[in-house]
Amino acid sequence: MSENQQNWTETYEFVEGFQASGPAHLQKVGVLKTGPADARRVLVLLGGREGGAGVFRHTARSLAQAADDLQVWAVDPREQNLADLSAFADSPEQATEYYLGGHYQVQQASDSLFAAHWGLEVLLEDVRRVVLAASDGGRRDVVLGGVSVGASAALLYAAWDFDGAPGYRDLAGLAVVDGGVHNAYAGAGMEFALPLEAAKGWLGAIESGAVFENFTSTTLSLGDQPESAAIWFQLAAQHALADPDAPAVLADQLPEAVRTDRKLTNAGLLGWLVDAQHVHPSYSVHAGRLEDTGAWVNDGHTDLKTVAEAFAGPRPGAWVWYTLNRVMLDLVAAIDFAETDVTRMLGLRLPHGRAIDVPLYTFQSGLTNGTTGQAAATVTANSRIPEMSLHADNALTHQDVVYARWEDNRFLQTLSQFLRELPRRAH
Repeated sequence: MSENQQNWTETYEFVEGFQASGPAHLQKVGVLKTGPADARRVLVLLGGREGGAGVFRHTARSLAQAADDLQVWAVDPREQNLADLSAFADSPEQATEYYLGGHYQVQQASDSLFAAHWGLEVLLEDVRRVVLAASDGGRRDVVLGGVSVGASAALLYAAWDFDGAPGYRDLAGLAVVDGGVHNAYAGAGMEFALPLEAAKGWLGAIESGAVFENFTSTTLSLGDQPESAAIWFQLAAQHALADPDAPAVLADQLPEAVRTDRKLTNAGLLGWLVDAQHVHPSYSVHAGRLEDTGAWVNDGHTDLKTVAEAFAGPRPGAWVWYTLNRVMLDLVAAIDFAETDVTRMLGLRLPHGRAIDVPLYTFQSGLTNGTTGQAAATVTANSRIPEMSLHADNALTHQDVVYARWEDNRFLQTLSQFLRELPRRAH
């Protein structure tokens, strides 16, 4: 065992964030730190639309264990500080009563108008504080990566102007996974265009009270509140871990649209909620199948227990409760990776895209049908990026990428190799 592996740890800590609008206790971001604290390279990871730091628990452990000199920092965005995660530290039964009984503290949009101003600027300023902390005064190289819209944020960080300092100068490399800018999402049926007047209307709605979005909850038919999906998944994960073979406690309480007449164990219910056979492709995994008894059989790329451990929390969990509408507006506005009338109206500072000069790793699953790689190639061709490393595995879902076991996970294998071979950046 190497000296660095002997110093291998996993901790959850807070980094002081950007001083934005809102109460003082919200001006921080959580970071799940995995691997040797004295590693000379740090991979900072950003989650997707509702992705919290817990999404990357398996990814971080796998990558840190495969390397002698790598630490992984997974970021919880500041909006996760709005979530009432308190009862997830109790038993699954107590947590179920607390959340499904309506006893938890709901963050009402009317009480959260300060978060209408938490857009891309606040997100990237928070991330920069994490990146600089990881760099430790330039003594360590930092690679910034992200999955889905986290990939978009990572590229936008590189192009961002931080009071005259280009973001890419903080970094030794970039890693984008199943997302990005330009037409990265087109292959998944998502193409974005945002005329100036539409952007003004969207911004006006946010400033009038549409602070949070509920896209994930409604897409998965798990409720109408922004936090509905997160609560269901976290409760299901806790029961699956605590007593996987017992009859599913939550089966009869699920919303009608996702309820099934099939017999389910606790593990079977979680598997049912994430099964690639019937769940929206952005949220599913190939974890196995249900037996007639309602038990779950692990025979896919992803072990269901890995998903349960990520979701269960209490902190960090895998799901951000309150996705910020302003961040989504800004990400759509910046999709062309250039300064436009829309980005200028929104105050987005993106002058440095063509100057980016660090290596770029790109991975695409079966979700985007090749457009992630095509978009990354466009970024590379219009910048000073010296090398783009592109990898793909269409057999993996969007979520398998972060959860699939090492031997079935080309993403983990190729990113590990990219990080090992990445040259040290001159400071």
